[in-house]
Amino acid sequence: MHLRLISWFFIILNFMEYIGSQNASRGRRQRRMHPNVSQGCQGGCATCSDYNGCLSCKPRLFFVLERIGMKQIGVCLSSCPSGYYGTRYPDINKCTKCKADCDTCFNKNFCTKCKSGFYLHLGKCLDNCPEGLEANNHTMECISIVHCEASEWSPWSPCTKKGKTCGFKRGTETRVREIIQHPSAKGNLCPPTNETRKCTVQRKKCQKGERGKKGRERKRKKLNKEESKEAIPDNKGLESSRETPEQRENKDKQQQKKRKAQDKQQKSVSVSTVH
Repeated sequence: MHLRLISWFFIILNFMEYIGSQNASRGRRQRRMHPNVSQGCQGGCATCSDYNGCLSCKPRLFFVLERIGMKQIGVCLSSCPSGYYGTRYPDINKCTKCKADCDTCFNKNFCTKCKSGFYLHLGKCLDNCPEGLEANNHTMECISIVHCEASEWSPWSPCTKKGKTCGFKRGTETRVREIIQHPSAKGNLCPPTNETRKCTVQRKKCQKGERGKKGRERKRKKLNKEESKEAIPDNKGLESSRETPEQRENKDKQQQKKRKAQDKQQKSVSVSTVH
């Protein structure tokens, strides 16, 4: 019995020495892989290693793993990069990647911008917008359907016919309205913005200043004709101005001969009447 207790004592002693040697070798291995060189770290690292970069960050900085080739390097940043969201813990502040369909996010359950091909709705990224909403392909969001809105009708205009308000009995009157809100892609279309109906008034004569559009046009044409006539010079005056002095002299001689011939005829007629 005594020998058995001694043997068990040596077994336990050897086992404890073995565990101690394993812990010592693990500590040496960790010091080789991640030597604590906090005084030589750069870029906001509190602790770092040559192989893995930052192991911990200075206060208020976020720890994030960046993939370079086949390995990941720890980096300390003042804010998380696009595609990550930041979480603060008592011992570390770290950046976590957003969901696969999310481009930027506030936390793991609330997306602020979706990746291409998805529409944002209440923090979720959807393939298609829910019923009652429509997709905005510019902002890539699900938005409410907007219907057209028009203002109230204006009062009816005075009864007119061919641009004038007198000289007729039956004409037309018009009223208009404006578009206040244009519709979205799936919204109801806008109604007509003007309306015309027939009207009847008591005929009245037009005053000189109320001749209407056609009367004003006729007056304008008449004035233009008179101005054009005044602008054309007298053809006789032009012909006389173009004659040479010799032509004028010959013309005067011909006129004198005609007068003499007329005088002879008158004398012969008077002699015959005396006989």
